[in-house]
Amino acid sequence: MFRKIALIMVVMSLLSPGFYLGAKTLKGVTFEDSVSINGTQTALNGMAVRTKFIFKVYVAGLYVQQKDSNPNNILKKDEIRRGVMHFLRDVEKGKISEAWQDALKANTPNYSPELKKQFDTLCSWMEDIKDGERIVMTYIPGTGTSIETRGKQKGILPGKEFADALFSCWIGPKPGPGEGFKKGLLGLE
Repeated sequence: MFRKIALIMVVMSLLSPGFYLGAKTLKGVTFEDSVSINGTQTALNGMAVRTKFIFKVYVAGLYVQQKDSNPNNILKKDEIRRGVMHFLRDVEKGKISEAWQDALKANTPNYSPELKKQFDTLCSWMEDIKDGERIVMTYIPGTGTSIETRGKQKGILPGKEFADALFSCWIGPKPGPGEGFKKGLLGLE
């Protein structure tokens, strides 16, 4: 009898609307455990919440080809990686751009004029974001980093140097959103 009840409870939990097979949920935002990008399977390395003061701004997910809790290893590899920002509130494009520029300065000392120009281009592609919308950044070796806002591809910024600087904004030595955020993306929290 106990086995029958246990089996019924397992089946009911699988059928419940909040259950996702192969996905992780944080603050009501769900990311798949793995995503195929250009035919290459990537794994959700970790998730984190960006807070500003007491406000939850977005939930981020970091996808890599092989899970790793060491940010230097992730940045060193010339492999596909993706960052997803799912917004939990409306944010003006100026605030998003300011955060990118501040994080670049903090995590990529002595950056080149070319890298600064690429970040200026990134910022020019930002839009006012509404609650529930996403920004997706996908690095593909030999191609560059594709930037998508609100479901629209904005363009591709070439080079691994740009991708490393961009992802360092989250997992570099001084992550813009903070150490707890970094640990979440590295699967340490």
